[in-house]
Amino acid sequence: MKSAPALLVLSHLRWDFVFQRPQHLMTRAARSRRVYYIEEPVYGAPSDQLAVRRDASGVTVITPQLQQGRSADEGRASTARLLASWVQAEHLHVYDLWVYTPMELPVTAGLTPRVTIYDCMDELANFKGAPPELRAREAALFRRADVVFTGGYRLYEAKRDQHPNVHCFPSSVDTAHFAQARQALPDPADQEPLPRPRLGFYGVIDERFDIALLGELARRRPAWHFVLLGPVVKIDPASLPRGENLHYLGMKRYTELPAYLAHWDVALLPFARNAATEFISPTKTPEYLAAGVPVVSTGIRDVVRPYGERNLVRIADGVDAFEAACAAALDERDTPAGEARRQRADAFLATLSWDHTWAEMSALIEQAATSVSAAAD
Repeated sequence: MKSAPALLVLSHLRWDFVFQRPQHLMTRAARSRRVYYIEEPVYGAPSDQLAVRRDASGVTVITPQLQQGRSADEGRASTARLLASWVQAEHLHVYDLWVYTPMELPVTAGLTPRVTIYDCMDELANFKGAPPELRAREAALFRRADVVFTGGYRLYEAKRDQHPNVHCFPSSVDTAHFAQARQALPDPADQEPLPRPRLGFYGVIDERFDIALLGELARRRPAWHFVLLGPVVKIDPASLPRGENLHYLGMKRYTELPAYLAHWDVALLPFARNAATEFISPTKTPEYLAAGVPVVSTGIRDVVRPYGERNLVRIADGVDAFEAACAAALDERDTPAGEARRQRADAFLATLSWDHTWAEMSALIEQAATSVSAAAD
């Protein structure tokens, strides 16, 4: 029996894309409430409609399917009408609205949520191709939101003065899932033939990824083999460095990741230092550590704090320092120092879980609902 009000989630990320913060949180939300995950539209349908499907997680995924040729504003207006009609047809009298994408705020025009939540997981205005009106839409969302969550500490510092009810929830982890990598999992078929040592990365490969760093590192260290898992987005795949020791194995399911990690010697966070990475809080940082793999990262603020400051992750900027950090991580394998680092990481990870994060968020949503109700009386 779903007891809490239904939750409508407006997201810029496809549900079946990389499994990250929205999927972690909404699969947990679906245990106690109906969750409707509303994607951005796809174009080419004979008539405007909503495609509705139930995911195995319990989340209902809603994809607006619109006629070709509509402008973005026309598409949002049509989606708003479709969504308002659908909410009425579903008899959703009391529901909450959770927003990831301020750009799509106009599609909520016909909605009357009990509470509006803004989960600000990235500084989307800094991303490649971000529309110029995004900042104005975010300002409007701040005015409407009853509670705001941020995806990391750096983002919290940037947003805390823009709303009276902002809370920091950095990336968490499903430790048990990634700890499977410490067991004798079979090496995946497309990775098994690759020589060791292996230095791996999984995630979206886009403008945040330091292509030059990877290319120079691979050139300097031909005996190191670099395993890259994930989709290439918003950059030309032809711009990626190539070589016999660079292996692009494509996108993998979340369930497959521990098997790949189990056979890596170092896990990498080779992010560029640019506007798109200033506010990121990589979910993969605690995931790599939960797998028991040494981690080397560039100086991303939400990796430095807390992971670098606690000496759980090696932080290095520039190819010379990054190469040296990778070499040190390889040398530390199977040593008392390496085991001590893993134990420190495990102790820190014991304080994190997506279950705990969702429970705290839920409590804050209910507090916001109480405040809204009291203000209305």
